[in-house]
Amino acid sequence: MVNCPATDYVLNKSMRILLAEDERKVAEHVRAGLAAEGYAVDVAHDGDEAIWLAESNTYDALLLDIGMPHKDGITVVRLLRRKQILAPVIFLTARDDIEDKVRGLDAGADDYLTKPFSIAELLARLRAVLRRQRPQTTNVIRVADLELDLLSHEAKRGEEKIELTPREFSLLEFLINASPKPVSKTSIIEHVWDQHFDSETNVVNVYIKLLRRKIDLPSRPPLIHTVRGVGFALREEEPA
Repeated sequence: MVNCPATDYVLNKSMRILLAEDERKVAEHVRAGLAAEGYAVDVAHDGDEAIWLAESNTYDALLLDIGMPHKDGITVVRLLRRKQILAPVIFLTARDDIEDKVRGLDAGADDYLTKPFSIAELLARLRAVLRRQRPQTTNVIRVADLELDLLSHEAKRGEEKIELTPREFSLLEFLINASPKPVSKTSIIEHVWDQHFDSETNVVNVYIKLLRRKIDLPSRPPLIHTVRGVGFALREEEPA
């Protein structure tokens, strides 16, 4: 049983972000900063590509440059909102006059960040818009006697602390938020790694094996289960 539902958590870093930025050096700098914090990031370099990706995938937030080729960021947001794609949007732009800010916000954006900006400020604003989308009541999520603290990044099973790498923590967080439902390898790769990660790689199996060694202690019932033909599930007991 999940003692804390998926809506009752602080920022889940196992999140997928769309970054649309035509300046490739800026895009790579921002992508790297987000990835270092555990976000999975898809990158578009023009408005048409941003629309195609947003229509083809589910994102937790969109980071859009205004001055993109083909379709500018404001046009992109208007089109996506008409199609009921309502993920929060932060504009990243060199334009800093009030009229442009008002146009962007009126088009459906949630925030506005003027270049040049620091990655730290971008991360803080991203956390803020995500919090508004996902109300939280606690920073701790649990399944059975397994507990994750999303602020301190600490994990425990019972009273025993578990040392996890950042990637292991992100994978376990993704599994626990989906619990008791299973998740596919493709879904894990998209949310815990980058979309460009080779879907044929064995990395998911490797990390699941590492997690099992740390989570499924000999003295306790196993929590991580393989669901044949689907993927993996984290739950208190495997159904008959």
